[in-house]
Amino acid sequence: MISVQEVIMEQLKILVVDDEARMRKLVKDFLSVKGFSVLEASNGEEAVDLFFEQKDIALIILDVMMPKMDGWETCRTIRKYSQVPIIMLTARSEERDELQGFNLGVDEYISKPFSPKILVARVEAILRRSNAVSSDLIEIGGIRIDKAAHQVTIDGQNIDLSYKEFELLTYFVENQGIALSREKILNNVWNYDYFGDARTIDTHVKKLRSKMGEKGDYIRTIWGMGYKFEVSE
Repeated sequence: MISVQEVIMEQLKILVVDDEARMRKLVKDFLSVKGFSVLEASNGEEAVDLFFEQKDIALIILDVMMPKMDGWETCRTIRKYSQVPIIMLTARSEERDELQGFNLGVDEYISKPFSPKILVARVEAILRRSNAVSSDLIEIGGIRIDKAAHQVTIDGQNIDLSYKEFELLTYFVENQGIALSREKILNNVWNYDYFGDARTIDTHVKKLRSKMGEKGDYIRTIWGMGYKFEVSE
């Protein structure tokens, strides 16, 4: 029996961008087995053109080092117009590269060589969360979160959040008044065993607070532990 989730997955398009045809085929084969529709691009320019032609791409898997337009520039260009989830692939695993990726709005960051099965699991985790059927509206302290529409307004104004920032804010609000450790946040928001540095959370929180303006003060730092969302009257 096919689940509703599987039907949703089968309808989704994924754009795989890598200048190595062998790598594109490897990723495409694993994703196709899961029923995804896979589009390919060999460089950033092709990727941007395809993305705006298709309009319904659900997720992008993007290599960093490519001719014509590299992954950083491609991500930067797409982020001007869309918050589509992006997974960045790279042969380099330096912390500054990872932080640069998150600062550009990358949702996941995977270093080569990687397990295709792990990549697919991360793709599915992101799409499960972004396609979760929910009409829940959460309103607190001037913040309104529409989980179905994936929109946030603060005092009536739309706030442009990345996919991960939206998930993080929703998790904080749904657990208001509770001190949350970085480990717990990683397990619930990233939804898999994350092997990177927990400072990834701090980077996301910093950007989220900045976008929230004075409401960013609702996210309190619990020194030596993590964070707590609390509305001050």
